[in-house]
This record gives sequence, structure tokens and C-alpha cells, in this order.
Amino acid sequence: MLKNDQLEQWDRENFFHPSTHLAQFARGELPQRVVTGGSGVHIEDREGNRLLDAFAGLYCVNVGYGRQDIAEAIAKQARELAYYHSYVGHGTEASITLSKMILDRAPAHMSKVYFGQSGSDANETNIKLVWYYNNVLGRPEKKKIISRWRGYHGSGLMTGSLTGLEAFQKAFDLPLDRVIHTEAPYYFRRADGAMNEEAFSADCAQKLEALIQAEGPDTIAAFIGEPVLGTGGLVPPPKGYWEAIQAVLTKYDILLIADEVVTGFGRLGTMFGSAHYDLKPDLITIAKGLTSAYAPLSGSIVSERMWKVLEQGTDEMGPIGHGWTYSAHPIGAAAGVANLKLIDELDLVTNAGEMGTYFKAAMTRALGDHPKVGDVRGEGLMLAVELVEDKADRVLFDASKKVGYAVVAELLKRNVISRAMPQGDILGFAPPLCITKEEVDTVVSATAESVKAVLG
Repeated sequence: MLKNDQLEQWDRENFFHPSTHLAQFARGELPQRVVTGGSGVHIEDREGNRLLDAFAGLYCVNVGYGRQDIAEAIAKQARELAYYHSYVGHGTEASITLSKMILDRAPAHMSKVYFGQSGSDANETNIKLVWYYNNVLGRPEKKKIISRWRGYHGSGLMTGSLTGLEAFQKAFDLPLDRVIHTEAPYYFRRADGAMNEEAFSADCAQKLEALIQAEGPDTIAAFIGEPVLGTGGLVPPPKGYWEAIQAVLTKYDILLIADEVVTGFGRLGTMFGSAHYDLKPDLITIAKGLTSAYAPLSGSIVSERMWKVLEQGTDEMGPIGHGWTYSAHPIGAAAGVANLKLIDELDLVTNAGEMGTYFKAAMTRALGDHPKVGDVRGEGLMLAVELVEDKADRVLFDASKKVGYAVVAELLKRNVISRAMPQGDILGFAPPLCITKEEVDTVVSATAESVKAVLG
């Protein structure tokens, strides 16, 4: 593409990019990409490259790129009513309709939807609601939140504290008080290699119970977890994990927050991860797949038992003192309505399940026996390939070697986008739910070639 503008220069001089080495980018040591278009599972950039996006942006473009139905819904809403607030009983046709559509798809015991803009602010809302709930019930000491190491729940103050990854806390004075962490359900990295999945799940539950007892059960308000760990390594729970964890939470009257920002709306081959693993959450966090990222929108789905207490609180204390200017923004809501219709019309939930099964089997055939591939794991259209120095003893590479980043760079040379996941040499894949078998084959072939190029 012939370029006679200063866009790349303006980018380095003016744009603060998230999750970026700022100094290297400013000096021109990191590449930049200006994305100009997309269709299906592919994006295009200003250089004319067409890339298969095997991570769906940030596992969020569930329906794929270029869906005109959603674009038209956004444009129609903007022409009719670009904005109105949702305070004091106000709503729009789109926000009310989307609330109904979400609850029609959510577990039966869920009751209401509060809308925000991102998964981070939805989890901030969740924590405030948990604290409010316990205050209404006269339990002012029951306020601590248990998260898990390697969990990802956002990068705000509370949500960055909930996140169990070093980069999101280091040098930010996080985590804040009231947040504590427990064992990650990361079976591949278990300390005792002889332990089977059921025993490891039981061990995770025992460690959780020991933590609760050490902190004091009357101080623990909620447990937050992703049905499948996302940014922490795309790690499905081991057998029996959620059953064991929920038994502990029930025993000590601790609320469950299911963070479904990634798993909601089809990615696991079910509409919600809670249904996939038989979770009974008190709150469900949604974002990404809610609009397939065509417009910013998130939500907190509140259970019936919590909602009754929230109503009681407003009877006692007046209107609830929580709200965002852009809550239930009509353009985001219109995008959500069109997106959920499209997910149904294209039967993308079924496709995610079928292609996920095929993807994992194909990747296992291609790389499962490689001496430097320690684990090929996944559920639905979430898949990871973990690279190791020594397979037999699960010895990880020295982080300074940046093996995962090198393989991802090789994939990019083959016009496939993967993601090097943090705190390990882990190749992450979470493509749009519309991916075809042929496109899966392209990803698998490129991954096998890239691993061979870096590791032999």
C-alpha cells in the first residue's frame, strides 16, 4: 500500500498502547500494526497482509469480523438515539430487549442484568454488590474475596488485585487488602506428578478450605473464578474441580462469582461455561462475546437470591448508589441484540463445540509427541500448547529464552496470529466461533511448522 501520511510516526509519538513495552515501542524497537479491515477469521493491515486471527482479537470477536448485521444495527441505533442514560428507571428498546435475551440464555436461577463497558468494570460492580449484600444482611466483617493464582479478572484497582498474574500487580501497589489468592487448578503444573486429576481437585479444595479457616469463615464474602482459566494459560479445570470447590463455598456460605467474560456466549460449545461445568453462581461476569466486541459492553448477571437482598437494601437505605454514565449504552445494547441473534442463526455454539473437539485432536496429532511439547489442552475453542525444556519431568524453559514469543513470531510469518500467554511458554488459541475445519487445519499446520522452526 502506498502511504504518504505520518500515521506510524503519530502512533509512536502519541498513542499509549496497553500491555506494551513503552520505551521499546517509542524507540521503534517493537513492530507496529495498523489494522484496516477484517472478514470471518481474517484481519488485514495497512501493509496488505491478510492474517488468520486465531485469537479472535482478545478472545472476543466470537461471530467473526465483517458482520454487516451488527454494523447496521449499530448505525440504526446511532441514527435514532445515540445515547440516553439508564438511571432512575430509564431504558431503551435495545437495553431492555438485550436484558431479556441474556436471561433467556443464562442459568435459570439468574434474575437481572446490570450493564457496564468492560469485564474489568463488571467485576468492580460485582465486588461492590457482594459488599453491599453482606452489609444489608448485617455481616460487615464478611468482605474478603478469594481469587486464584493465574486468574484474570481485569486491570482496575480491585480487579487488578483479583488477577493473579505478576505483570498486572507489579509496581502498581496491588493487590489491595480484602483480596487473597488460592491454588490455581493447573493440573499440568501440579507439584506431585503422581497425583491424578481427581486427587489434584480434592487437594485444591482442601487448600481453599484451609485458607478460609485461617482467615476466618466469617470474613470471607466471595470466591471468583473463570470456568476455564484464560489469560493464565487457557487451562480447563481438572476432573471434579468445580464440584469440590462449590461444596466448600456452600459449607461456609461464600458467594460464587463466575467470570464468564471469555467463556460466555458459546466459546466452550455451550452458551455459558456455568452450564458446561454445572456451576451455580451468584454473579456472572459477561463482556467480550456479548457484542463480539463490535461495541464496548459488559454485564453483571445477578442471581435471584442476591437480587432479593439488593431490593431489601434499597427499601432500607434508598436508591442504590452505584452507576456508570454509559451503563446500558444503547449503541452497545443494539450491537448485543444483533450479535446474539447472529450466534443463534449461524448455530455458532454448536460449531464451537465441534470445531473445538477437532482442533484439540488435530493439534494433539501434530504436536503431542514432540519432545518439547509438554501439554496440549483445551475445551471448546480455547486451546493451549505448552512448551517445555524437559517433557518427562515437566521442566520449564528459562523465561529469559522467550521460547513462546519466538514461536508466535514464526506463526506470524505464516500469517497466523496466536498469543504468547504470560508466565510460561504457552501458545494460546481462541479463534472466532465461525472457524471452519479447513481454517483449523491451517492453524495446526502453521503451529507445527513454527514449533519445528524454533525447537527442531
